[in-house]
Amino acid sequence: MAEETNFTLKIITPDRVFYEDDAVTMVEFNTTEGEIGIYKKHVPTTVIIKPGILTITKDDEIKEAALHAGFAEILEDKVTILAEIVEWPEEIDEARAEAAKRRAEERIGSHAADMDVTRAEIALQRALTRIEILK
Repeated sequence: MAEETNFTLKIITPDRVFYEDDAVTMVEFNTTEGEIGIYKKHVPTTVIIKPGILTITKDDEIKEAALHAGFAEILEDKVTILAEIVEWPEEIDEARAEAAKRRAEERIGSHAADMDVTRAEIALQRALTRIEILK
């Protein structure tokens, strides 16, 4: 029966195949439209990824990673995530993430005329995601 509910999940970054498994039960992550949870036989679609926690469920095992940007192709029996950056918790340097958070908050708070607000907000979201997954 378990085979009927499983699907293939493949997560690819520019420098590696981050994760690949044929027996995933569910995957959850943030999109520009909100949070999404995917089971087998999901309506086929393509989504844009927003920084947040990626949760992979396989039977009773749950794995989490920090997913920062990319696209996902969702088919009835396969999900492919093309990620700009995705990190397991053990790959994250907490001090560096905290420093990036402070820098982003300072840039946003400065209200400088030449500051790219969108870029600063994305940097802040990435830093917060890294910090959150370490908690």
